[in-house]
Amino acid sequence: MNTVTRRELPRPDRFRTAAGAALLTASLALTGCTGSTPPPAPSGSSSPGPTSTATPDSTAAPAPAPAAEGDIPQLVENLAPSVVTIFTDGGLGSGVVYSEDGLILTNEHVVRGNTRVEVAFADGQRVEGTVRATDPVTDLALVQANRTSLPKPAYQTNLPRVGEGAVVLGSPLGFENTATAGIISGLHRSIPGSASNSLSLVDLIQTDAPISPGNSGGAVINMRGEIIGISEAYIPPSAGAVALGFAIPAATAVEVAEELLADGTAEHAYLGLTPGELTPQIAGQLGIDARTGVVVLAVDDDGPAARAGIRPGDVLESLEGVDLTAPEKLLAELRNRNPGDTVGFKVKRQDQSLDLKADLIARPTSNTR
Repeated sequence: MNTVTRRELPRPDRFRTAAGAALLTASLALTGCTGSTPPPAPSGSSSPGPTSTATPDSTAAPAPAPAAEGDIPQLVENLAPSVVTIFTDGGLGSGVVYSEDGLILTNEHVVRGNTRVEVAFADGQRVEGTVRATDPVTDLALVQANRTSLPKPAYQTNLPRVGEGAVVLGSPLGFENTATAGIISGLHRSIPGSASNSLSLVDLIQTDAPISPGNSGGAVINMRGEIIGISEAYIPPSAGAVALGFAIPAATAVEVAEELLADGTAEHAYLGLTPGELTPQIAGQLGIDARTGVVVLAVDDDGPAARAGIRPGDVLESLEGVDLTAPEKLLAELRNRNPGDTVGFKVKRQDQSLDLKADLIARPTSNTR
């Protein structure tokens, strides 16, 4: 494994406040599989028996009845065969059919640490699945299920409109084939405080359709029955949230899936630094007069940021004219860049204002942070 030497700001932990830590803990309630198990059977009822196992040449299901736009019961009935439950050694999550030959799209954190999984379908059949490729940066993965002739849904690669209807399909807390409904609440959302823990919680779709543990990797559909997102995360009620769920846009999911299919990896622009939140206290410690920006906590030696002259303690104020209001904003902007791009930064260093340019490279495969 390649190692990266990093230049760090002395004692970067001093920038972590109790409030920030609490927000981070509350925000990062990923709807993952770990710890999610099927619920117990109600008192007086028996647990379901073993389900049958499909063979690779399973025949296709009958074509679903057409649904009028907004006919939620028919939309759910039509899409249910395309949404699966993924069982791992650590728990369960959800997934969506990506191709008729058994390829399933899900979250990387659902299958993390596993090479073999079990895939359960709405018709009760369960088959073995092999984790084919993963991308921790976007939290997406492909699983090859041992079943063919699957109904592939339509993936809508245009962003939905705020206010339009949305339905979430998946297996929250092990309740398979569950549907919840709401609207699209926002676009281009990033979960505050997530940058120090994950690269994936940026540029997301927000919905008030309930998302819970076990929904991860499942479908978010519009009122035309198209996949508009892959369920990713939620902020729990314990943080004071009411129906705050997040999904990876279908356009991102399709782009990454196609890259993973091509060669098993997805390419991402790499800057080579660790961003942190700029607070008035941190600005005072650094001796700068800046109210917004992203503080640089560490820089990888010989990475793009280091070669551009960016140092630990610098404050990145903007990228190509876009104000950097939080570390997550920086990650979201980098998500839209490609290796080989040159990007300009406005940088604050003590009493200096600098214009620096960085030549982005492809993220090293050993570096997912």
